[in-house]
Amino acid sequence: MNAARPLAIVILAAGKGTRMKSSHAKVLHPLGGRALVRHVLETCRSLEAERTVLVVGHQAEAVENACGGYGASFALQQEQNGTGHAVRIARDAGLDGFEGDVMVLYGDVPLLAEHSLRRLIEHHRAENAMVSLLTAEQDDATGYGRIVRDDRGALKRIVEEKDASAEERRIREWNPGIYCVRSEFLFPALDRLESNNAQGELYLTDIVGFAVSDGHPVATEPVDVHEVAGINSRADLAALEGTLRRMTVRRHMDRGVSFLDPDTAWIEADVEIGPDTVIGPMVQLRGTTRLGRDCRVDGNAYLVDADVAEDVHLRSHVVLSECRVARGAIIGPFSHLRPGADLGQDVHVGNFVEVKKATLGDGTKANHLAYIGDASIGTETNIGAGTITCNYDGFMKHRTTIGDRVQIGSDSQLVAPVTIGDDAYVATGTTVRHDVEPGALAFNPKPDQRRGGWVEPFRERKRREKDG
Repeated sequence: MNAARPLAIVILAAGKGTRMKSSHAKVLHPLGGRALVRHVLETCRSLEAERTVLVVGHQAEAVENACGGYGASFALQQEQNGTGHAVRIARDAGLDGFEGDVMVLYGDVPLLAEHSLRRLIEHHRAENAMVSLLTAEQDDATGYGRIVRDDRGALKRIVEEKDASAEERRIREWNPGIYCVRSEFLFPALDRLESNNAQGELYLTDIVGFAVSDGHPVATEPVDVHEVAGINSRADLAALEGTLRRMTVRRHMDRGVSFLDPDTAWIEADVEIGPDTVIGPMVQLRGTTRLGRDCRVDGNAYLVDADVAEDVHLRSHVVLSECRVARGAIIGPFSHLRPGADLGQDVHVGNFVEVKKATLGDGTKANHLAYIGDASIGTETNIGAGTITCNYDGFMKHRTTIGDRVQIGSDSQLVAPVTIGDDAYVATGTTVRHDVEPGALAFNPKPDQRRGGWVEPFRERKRREKDG
């Protein structure tokens, strides 16, 4: 962010989250496919802060590992003694010598929008305020500190609910705890904090009272209550998951994606979808999945970390994970592309076909009941129904190589390692154990045998056996 004063961001993420009833730190719980704290870091990325300090505590190493790649430094709060104590830890560990504005955020408030933070910073600087904060309003503000104003509407102080009077608890305006503070005021104010309150903790909110009593300007900026909803329980997490899911679907629709049933679409935060793609009902797109433009996903599909090019048709009940699909392919119904599957242009993979660690060249088809694992297949090849690449010998995986324009007959078994050359034919029901040269026919002699008049005596014998 271009501004006269540098910006530093402190993110508080040290708490355990006891009400989550979990062995995992609260900020590591996933929301829309990302850890809660990563949503906050992602929002902060575009603010171009000079420094970002993440205060960690419970499961500190795991939290740090989840937050790599954002350029943040870490400050360890071994004993959680309130928000003021946490920011004091950040000051001492990561903000030494910093001069500018310090923004304080929370790792469990994931939906706070970038534009709201920018508004807060701009208002803070335009008002030449010493302390600025976001405020929200709702009829029932239970659980939050209330904004107490004087008769002229100026902020007087913030009172935590456990310290509030009955009249103060009826106040609708509350404090989400998001601050922008000048460092020259914040850093010494942290040393003035005392724990003489109901919680016995150092409240960061007390710096607002310090600013007011010292005669410094304090500014407030309203924010939508949904943006500052925190997560304290599994129920809170589920509610925000629904909110984020609706927001994500709406964002993709605004970019030209059609959803036949938006209420049943599950699209995670890092997913990309091209315009004019149509998403059917009961579709889950997770992880880093990318769908190109003009695709069609019929419904009941599950994709995770899949890279799908433009003009691809995913029929009903397909599962794709860690795979690549090129332009014009048709997949499904009931197909499974496992990690390492790499499909060329105009490939057809049909019902009950499984592909794993295999490349299929342009125009190749495997339309029915096949397993293709650890294989390299050329272009314009046809894999017949019931074909299996036998890739595992009980100890090691082996690779099957099939050339261009090969015809593999139904119910064939290809025992790896084996190579089938270009333009070869493999007859129906063949077990291939040796390489097949280009243009050759591979088959196993299996002469038909018949016994005339066999059926009726057989049935009569079985009837007698049944009747005893």
